[in-house]
Amino acid sequence: MKTSTQLLKKNGLKRTAAREAIMQLLADAGQPLSHLDIVQKGKGEAYLDRVTVYRTLETLQKKGLLHRIQGTDGIWRFCMHRSESSGKCAGNHIHFLCSQCGQMSCLPEQPLPWVEAPAGALIQSKQLVVHGHCASCVAMEKGIHENRRIERSRASNRRSKKKAGVL
Repeated sequence: MKTSTQLLKKNGLKRTAAREAIMQLLADAGQPLSHLDIVQKGKGEAYLDRVTVYRTLETLQKKGLLHRIQGTDGIWRFCMHRSESSGKCAGNHIHFLCSQCGQMSCLPEQPLPWVEAPAGALIQSKQLVVHGHCASCVAMEKGIHENRRIERSRASNRRSKKKAGVL
């Protein structure tokens, strides 16, 4: 894959610290990040203030270097294209949004279905977001339910022993 400097140059954009940092954050994340995620991850960097991040994301999206996905929570998340071909959305895949923790992940092995536009119409974008609970949240829920089951069992045992006069 080309470096951020090469991609910026190829797409007629000047190299700036903010553009390179945001592209690197998105590439390293391996999952779509929200504007807030990027601002928080870039905390301490003067060139990554809220407005600069917003403008940079808009510019990179318009140039085809990243795509954005909106979850049912209304939050836009941004993801670097894995393809080097600008203008061609490499984001042509399904995304998974955990409705518990809000983490979004790409499912690149599952392409979006083909959609035929009405005669004379031009499709500008499409997205499919699958909702559910991620593996971490499922595991956490299982742990919570198991702990509750154990506590109920212990409480029941204490009540039984109390009735029997053992306690």
